[in-house]
Amino acid sequence: MERTLAILELLGKNPEGLQVSLIASELDMPASAAHRLLKELSQFGYVRQLRNQGDYALTIKLAGIGLAFLARTGVPDITQPILDRLAADTRELVRLSVIDGDDLVWVGVAQGAVAGLRYDPGREQGIKVHLACSAGGHALLSTLSDEEVLERIGAQGIKPDFPVGPGAPTTISEVLASVAEAREKGYAVSFDSYHAGMGAMAMPVRSTETGAVIGCLSIAGPAVRVTRELMEDFYPLLKEAAEEIGGAAEASFFFNRNRALTAQALETETRQAG
Repeated sequence: MERTLAILELLGKNPEGLQVSLIASELDMPASAAHRLLKELSQFGYVRQLRNQGDYALTIKLAGIGLAFLARTGVPDITQPILDRLAADTRELVRLSVIDGDDLVWVGVAQGAVAGLRYDPGREQGIKVHLACSAGGHALLSTLSDEEVLERIGAQGIKPDFPVGPGAPTTISEVLASVAEAREKGYAVSFDSYHAGMGAMAMPVRSTETGAVIGCLSIAGPAVRVTRELMEDFYPLLKEAAEEIGGAAEASFFFNRNRALTAQALETETRQAG
């Protein structure tokens, strides 16, 4: 099971396909085992060999399951009109990430920049947000205690497995300082961090009914344009959109399920502490 899922995740990052030998090398497994698992995945329609003796690549089946699930959660129906309006008002990229267990995952996007220089992340939808180097990550961390921040960063690592910008934090003290600033301002900022040349701001999205954090909403664009001064102008728009999503969250079973799980976890921690 572990090896099968590892193959699916690796191929998800390489849509052009990979050779069996490279898959085996990347995942540190025998080539014979990788070949057997790929054949089984092919039989069930999740993987296709691009040509005889050629690379293996994912089919659209797995993506279709994910998209169908996301559609049935109600999250796109609730949030997309709000994202589209915020993107049109700011003329920058707007993204929504939601909490799924202990992870923050990008699920919604709207591009407001219609011409000229713009930031377009492309393949990051459905990807876990790296907490230490992203504005969205710092926004989420700002809702936690410093002890919980240390736990989250310790679990995920301060350095992601992809290239980051020169402004990305390299020490936990830098992360804590940025998180403290986010608590004070009500929103987190980052420059040249997640990607070189990008400026971003983000704030938590809370359920209006319970106050529980259900995700984060961000605005991002080229750092030469999305400055700290512009972020101050964007803040009321970002806050209004985040509150609107928080107010509409009750219509989605996904947000309600996460809220129930969070409440259950808090109850367990309280009982254990007592």
